[in-house]
Amino acid sequence: MIRAFENGQTAFGTFVAPEISDTQAVAAAPYDGIIFEMEHNPYDITKLRHALQYMLDRRELTEAGSPAPRVTPMVRVPVNGGEMSQWIAKQVLDLGVYGIIWPHVCTVEQAKAAVAACRYARPRGAPNYEPAGQRGDGPRVAARYWGVSQAEYYRKADVWPIDPEGEILVGMMCEKVEAMENLEDILSQVPGIGLVIIGEGDLSQNMGYPRQYDHPEVVAAMTRIRETCHRHNVACGHPHVDTRNIEDVLAKGYRWVQSAPVTSFPGLTQGRQLAGR
Repeated sequence: MIRAFENGQTAFGTFVAPEISDTQAVAAAPYDGIIFEMEHNPYDITKLRHALQYMLDRRELTEAGSPAPRVTPMVRVPVNGGEMSQWIAKQVLDLGVYGIIWPHVCTVEQAKAAVAACRYARPRGAPNYEPAGQRGDGPRVAARYWGVSQAEYYRKADVWPIDPEGEILVGMMCEKVEAMENLEDILSQVPGIGLVIIGEGDLSQNMGYPRQYDHPEVVAAMTRIRETCHRHNVACGHPHVDTRNIEDVLAKGYRWVQSAPVTSFPGLTQGRQLAGR
């Protein structure tokens, strides 16, 4: 996913429950990344641990010459940005996920807390010190999952693009009017937000037009969010894509394209062809 964003490409993915059968299906599909949905599914760390193992296909790993899963696994955590429950980031990162999506991030303070939770502490005055890391030190399982030594994991497990060599992606859901109004400040003041996904369901609810995605005010709000992301060169994600809207979504410049929480969407092949992927 990071490679796609660095190259100015669109990355393709989906939500998936941390269930073994679902995980096997998406791991074999031509996605760039998946997001284990643990906001609206039960937060079950044991299921996530099992699902991550089923992301690994030994034959694919051997052919690729890399220990990393071909499809990047991330997690949408259950805590809202306003709760700033940083312990939950530590738990999922320590299992080896490559990124976290934080729901309902609305302010600069909440965005800083989200990024800080995904970074290890470092000496004050170190390069790229802010947001100051709050992640506790426990890399043994994550390093093993990544297939690297603990020393190598420390070097790689920083937040991109704060560290250009970092391999942790931090994303936020922009799904309230407050978040939309504060997004300019968030992206100006908080390094490390690598992806903004528009939560059009919650956003439309908050605007008084529940799930009326084609309402002019909802469309205008999504356009405003997308254009703010473009000004800051941050990938903007569209959460509900299928064969009916994939061409329009790509034409508008969304750089993270995903289906609703299912294992695949029919527009995936069509979308990759349209995006030159």
